[in-house]
Amino acid sequence: QVHLVESGGGLVQPGGSLRLSCAASGSIFSINAMGWYRRAPGKQRELVADITSGGSTNYADSVKGRFSISRDNAKNTVYLQMNSLKPEDTAVYYCNAGQVTTTPFTTPYDYWGQGTQVTVSS
Repeated sequence: QVHLVESGGGLVQPGGSLRLSCAASGSIFSINAMGWYRRAPGKQRELVADITSGGSTNYADSVKGRFSISRDNAKNTVYLQMNSLKPEDTAVYYCNAGQVTTTPFTTPYDYWGQGTQVTVSS
């Protein structure tokens, strides 16, 4: 079994910064992409950013230039540095580990974290 544990959410004023972390644990052989999604009240879940094992990144237009995703493959950990936060960034942020295998021969599965609340308000 694979577990994702997120940390780093909280309350911050507009213009402030937060750093989210997500560590994957368990019997892991490989993880393809790791990423962050968010769900704001009354809205559908959306991709914020993701990063492949090779380091290629992808960002939602709404966060480009403000957020930065990074990854430590040795620790199976992904980070999201969020700067210049806006009230519209308020949401529950979910970590995703995509196409995780536990051995070279197992079927890949996606895993999700439990979510961490980010609130941007004065």
